[in-house]
Amino acid sequence: MNEAENLPYVFKTLPDWIHEVVLVDGNSTDDTVEVARSLWPGVKVVGQHGKGKGDALITGFEACSGDIIVMVDADGSADGGEIVSYVSALVSGADYAKGSRFANGGGTDDMTFIRKLGNRALCAVVNRKFGARYTDLCYGYNAFWRHCLDKIDLDCTGFEVETLMNIRVVKAGLKVQEIPSHEYLRIHGTSNLRAVRDGIRVLNVILKERSNRRELRRQERQSPMLDTVRGEAS
Repeated sequence: MNEAENLPYVFKTLPDWIHEVVLVDGNSTDDTVEVARSLWPGVKVVGQHGKGKGDALITGFEACSGDIIVMVDADGSADGGEIVSYVSALVSGADYAKGSRFANGGGTDDMTFIRKLGNRALCAVVNRKFGARYTDLCYGYNAFWRHCLDKIDLDCTGFEVETLMNIRVVKAGLKVQEIPSHEYLRIHGTSNLRAVRDGIRVLNVILKERSNRRELRRQERQSPMLDTVRGEAS
């Protein structure tokens, strides 16, 4: 949304061998769409009818036609040149290539102390409760095979979408590989991210997914007992 000034920097880093670029336009009031089409004539522009980053990503995923999907923010914070590392991990056997600013070789120019502390704490909770081994939780530069979407069933609209994806790929038993990534400062404009508000939304997602996992385990424990009762009755 309103990223016309940043798109020249974003498109400049994209490899020329990629199959397609899908741009989700969140009702921009500047010339975001026109700039995108001038930079990449074959760009597929999809209008977003809802609101929020999660809604935008879900909209974009539905429009993608390739076997591999890479998530890239349009604010200039991600280096498109890193895409080759993500794709390499996928073709080498990973289902989900997860960018990490805190893996060896990664880094960030755009994280306050409070955000870094919150990310670390939330990451620790997810690792402990879901058996993950993440070094970074709330980062939007990720890639995955299209078939993963059938197993994670995304249903959130906000910035917590990355956390939801990271949790559900683990719950689905998909093979995850972290990719060291460097996050740069947004070039132009102001981010819509709000540390406290969005941190609470991330925590709520974690608690909800944990609750759902407990319920599933409870049902699995009860299932054999029900089968035994049915067998005795027959």
